[in-house]
Amino acid sequence: MIENKLYYQDPYLKAFKASVIKQERDLGNNWYLVLSATAFYPTGGGQPCDLGTIDGQKVINVEEVDGEIRHYLVQPITESKSEVHGEIDWELRFDHMQQHAGQHILSAAFDHLFQYKTIGFHLGKEILTIDLDTNHITEEDAQKAEAAANEIIVENRPIHVKWVSEDELSTYSLRKETKVKADIRLVIIPDFDYNGCGGTHPNSTGQVQSIKILGWEKQKKKIRLQFVCGNRVSKQLGQKQKVMVELTKLLNSPEPEMETAVGRLLQQRRILEKTLEDAKERLLKYEARELLANKNANQVISELFENRTLQELQKLARDITTVNPDVMTLFVAVNEGQMQLVCARGSSRDEDMKAAITSANQLIDGKGGGSASFAQGGGKAIIPGEEMLAFLLKESGASHSVK
Repeated sequence: MIENKLYYQDPYLKAFKASVIKQERDLGNNWYLVLSATAFYPTGGGQPCDLGTIDGQKVINVEEVDGEIRHYLVQPITESKSEVHGEIDWELRFDHMQQHAGQHILSAAFDHLFQYKTIGFHLGKEILTIDLDTNHITEEDAQKAEAAANEIIVENRPIHVKWVSEDELSTYSLRKETKVKADIRLVIIPDFDYNGCGGTHPNSTGQVQSIKILGWEKQKKKIRLQFVCGNRVSKQLGQKQKVMVELTKLLNSPEPEMETAVGRLLQQRRILEKTLEDAKERLLKYEARELLANKNANQVISELFENRTLQELQKLARDITTVNPDVMTLFVAVNEGQMQLVCARGSSRDEDMKAAITSANQLIDGKGGGSASFAQGGGKAIIPGEEMLAFLLKESGASHSVK
């Protein structure tokens, strides 16, 4: 069937004609077409499939299933047609060729320089990743590998494809073992990389144009490295330059001083956040004194709030009960369809705040916890706040006298 895979005969083929073998739906009720030959590369080996059209109908996916290449269509073509015209999305195809060949070059560079084997590869819409069989790389390692890879590109070495048997493999210094045992396809960059691969590649390294490493992260016991090749490099540069231009305007700082300007801005933000937090603390203490001054005869403070965080309610309740151990606080806050509850008592009282919260949570499908002296909860605001306050007054035994 290799002769029917036109993308292997000529990866630069943009259009073709072929006979219709069959057109039907798969188990998921999706239409697909099988042709006598195709230039559409199916998803495989870490490389996404080609897209395009067949007789004007969009090809949205291409997969090889049970030895046949299925072209999935938005709509079926006219059944009476025996021959169809296919056109691949060349911009997408060439992008995949650049990225896949670039991956070979960068992986080989890491292998040659540091013996870091590539054990995983993914070609995404925006970036590529390779998984290196090491748990650590340095900035210097990455720079050396990138420089070596780009040197191979500048040298514009040929990229050859050769079909070999398993017996012939021993004559090549393969970067990694091949998984297939028959119809083995080698992608060769002479005196640099010999690798079994079923993807599409340009005819020379120069067509990859350039490689740029974007970053890396540790994934368990390996390093996942992100990079781009070819036209994606200029696209990434354009995007980042646009951001930098906007930042220089916003920060009123030239690009070489951007890092210092951002650091200064972040420091100012931290100072402002601390100042704001201190101001909130003072306001809560003032609010606590006001509420204490207005407590009822039973030393109970019950309040309904709007748009107050649980943390603020907790702080307010602690401030009040610490200042006056004879006081009980029952707070309810309604925030955008949610209800927050805080019940607290001073050390001179004996009501069970946790029991009151547990009962209240049942009314609002809520959750919570705490102790007998201080508890909190929250759920959906499915009853009015005033009704919840009345319930807490009853359940907490707020009419109990002070010990």
